[in-house]
Amino acid sequence: MSERIVVVGAALWHEGRLLVARRSAPAELAGLWELPGGKVEPGEAPDAAVVRELREELGVDAEAGERVPGQWPLRTPYVMQVWTARLRPGSAAPRPLQDHDELRWLTPDRVWDVDWIEHDVPAVRDTLTHLEARDGV
Repeated sequence: MSERIVVVGAALWHEGRLLVARRSAPAELAGLWELPGGKVEPGEAPDAAVVRELREELGVDAEAGERVPGQWPLRTPYVMQVWTARLRPGSAAPRPLQDHDELRWLTPDRVWDVDWIEHDVPAVRDTLTHLEARDGV
């Protein structure tokens, strides 16, 4: 069996809200929502990938927190891991720089108001459970 490639999703949590991003590309995912993130580069730690991806995709200075327990299958050979993250003091406001055309900060009761990429749904559900247990959201 070939080695799995890890894709990190960032659960960027700020002032009781989760940042979600709407895909603009590729065409089959355009208009659907996801946690921002991307592939872990060879030799890169997953938490470092979270920080790099948030900088590249959203222009923010963030720090990774803890990994949300579990991982979720994407198309072979990819698997998704989710890490909590927070903006560092003085960070610029997030803005869509690549692969996204809109961002929203959603409270836990509004998370399901957007049309998620199907494979992100179980990861988002587990992430909300994790944040609730951690922060009482």
